Formats: sequence, structure tokens, C-alpha cells
Amino acid sequence: MTSLSVIIIAKNESTDIRACLDSVRWAGEIVVVDGGSRDDTVAICREYTDKVYIFEDWSGFGPQKNRALSYATGEWVLSVDADERVSPALRKEIEHAMVSERFVGYEIPRRSSYCGRVLRHGGWWPDHVLRLFKREQGRFCNRRVHEKVIVRGPLARLQEPLIHETYGSLEEVLDKINSYSGEGAQLLREQGKRGGLGAALAHGLWAFIRTYFLKAGLLDGREGFMLAISNAEGTYYRYLKLAYLPDRKERSDSE
Repeated sequence: MTSLSVIIIAKNESTDIRACLDSVRWAGEIVVVDGGSRDDTVAICREYTDKVYIFEDWSGFGPQKNRALSYATGEWVLSVDADERVSPALRKEIEHAMVSERFVGYEIPRRSSYCGRVLRHGGWWPDHVLRLFKREQGRFCNRRVHEKVIVRGPLARLQEPLIHETYGSLEEVLDKINSYSGEGAQLLREQGKRGGLGAALAHGLWAFIRTYFLKAGLLDGREGFMLAISNAEGTYYRYLKLAYLPDRKERSDSE
């Protein structure tokens, strides 16, 4: 019988992690890599699996997910985030897909909600993400943020959506804008990009226009407008934080 390992990375996810784990408890193996939670995340995870590993030396989402992947033993791997859920219908489709010999990986459409409303525009639907793959054929890229799975072999797409409870409140929106913009600033520097107020304003404005108008976020009503503002804010702070990152030379001189 084909075996499946579910891998999850988490940090301070006690609000969401139980629902996520409940939705994948049918899998043969669950692997959790925790980034040093200060809440009940680790304790909750240990109710579902004994494969819980703690690494506080955070170097980005890609490296952390590769750590989780290194502990997986199943023939297939399903990567999910703490705020994602696998429905019974998606479970059946995953089990059927793993039997096929034609493909080594599958993209899954992700159905995301923003403050309680499922969004269908603004680039949020169908938002196909590569999450199911043969363990020996795939690995995450080492990007700090917006990491992707790199798979060697033919891919296909599933039809049932992965449920993504993205932002439950505006407090979560603000927290993630702060966190992701910091990671994004580090990534931009690694790519040789330059920050500053002008760049922050220009890129932030473009993020709003792209989300609200070009990707039709306006069709999602109030939440579509809020999403466009969130994307603009995240982009604005990413480029502004980039300008305030300590110069590598200055940092090495001070060490």
C-alpha cells in the first residue's frame, strides 16, 4: 500500500494547528517541525504524532520545510500549513492520485478566506500550489519566503480545494504583514534589490492596482478591497524595511 507522510512547520499556531492535524490524522505519518513556539503548539502536536522536532535557528520557510521533509519516510509527501485543512473529498482524491504511476507531483487549488469571507478574485483563486509529491522526487527551494517545491518529473492537478483559513481577524493580518515583510526584505537583499521610500511607494501602489483591478479583487466587495490594501502595505513595508537593513559590510565590521 502506498504510504503518505504529512509535513507541517509551525510556530505559535495553537489557535489553528489542531484543526489542521485533525484533517490529516488519517495519514500514515505526520511530521512537525516547530520553530520554537511559546504557546501550546508543541503539546497539541504531540497528541497526534511523536515526530515533533524543534529548531529555533530560523533561516526561512524553505529551509525549515526541507528539515521537515528530511524526517519523512513515506513514499509520498503532503505539505500543509497550520492554517490549512484537508477536506474528506480532497483526502479521497489524494489517495486516488497516489496510486497512479503517471505523475510524481500534484498541484492543489487553494480556497482561501480573508476575515471569514472566501475570496474568488484578487489572485486568490484557484491559486494552485504544488503540495503532493513523491518524496524521492521533490525538494523545497531554499527561499526565505514564498518557497516552492521543485519536482523532477511530470505533474498534474487535483480538483478538490485545500481549505486555507488565511486571516481570521485584522490582528492576524497586521501580524503577518509585519512578519512576511521582514522575511521579504531579507529575500530582496539576497536578490540584490534596493529599497527606499520611493521604491516602497511605487511597488506598494502597483501591488494595490494589480490585486484590486487587474486581478479583479473589486468583485469580492469589502474584503477584496481590504486584501488589496493588505498586499499594498506588505509590499510597501518590504521595500522600506529593505532600506533599513544593516549593510553587510557595516555588520561584519562591528562583529
